[in-house]
Amino acid sequence: MVATKKYTYGLGRRKSATATARLYSGKGEMTINGKPALEYLSGNKTYLAEITDPLALAEKQKEYDITILVKGGGLAGQVDAIKLAISKALVTEAPDLRPVLKKAGFTSRDPREKERKKYGLRSARRKEQFSKR
Repeated sequence: MVATKKYTYGLGRRKSATATARLYSGKGEMTINGKPALEYLSGNKTYLAEITDPLALAEKQKEYDITILVKGGGLAGQVDAIKLAISKALVTEAPDLRPVLKKAGFTSRDPREKERKKYGLRSARRKEQFSKR
C-alpha cells in the first residue's frame, strides 16, 4: 500500500483560469502543472514574485512544497488564480493568518470577467466608426 502525504488544499479562480494548490510540509519547492514554477512562467520573475507574495507575507516560503494544477485563461489570469489558491490553502492551514492576508487583499477573488460581444457592434461596447461621407 502506498503511503499518502498530508496536504492542505486551496482553490483560486480569476477570469477564465482555475488553479488548485496543494501545500505539503517541505523545503520550499513549487511546481505548476508538473514543471518547476520558473520554467512554467517562461522565466518571468515578476510573476513568480507575485505568486509567492502570500507566502512571503506569512514568512513561510521555506516551510511548504507546493504543487499547483492550473487550467484555462492566459498567464496573467493564471498567476492571479494561483495566488488566490495559495492564500486560501494557507488560511486553511493556519487560520490565524487570515487577518494578515485579508488586509493585503489576497483572500478575495477579483470578479471581473470579459464582457460578451453584442450583435451589431464590433466588440462588447465598441460601435462601428461613423462615416460622414
